[in-house]
Amino acid sequence: MVTEQFRVPGVSCQHCVHAVRKEVGALTGVVQVNVDLDNKIVTVVHSDDVEITDIVMAIKEAGYDDVTPLGIAC
Repeated sequence: MVTEQFRVPGVSCQHCVHAVRKEVGALTGVVQVNVDLDNKIVTVVHSDDVEITDIVMAIKEAGYDDVTPLGIAC
């Protein structure tokens, strides 16, 4: 499993959390999605075959155009 983080400045409420979790969680191979509202960070745990671009597109589909991949979390 891989854990990656993304900065998403637009997330600000529980509705945002639900929308991001729903879209990203629907990707095959994603096992966990956490949204840190204070730091505006989305953390995704997924299998090796999930592409970063697919995660970014899912976050954008949830309504957040400003998405910056931060890389693999320690």
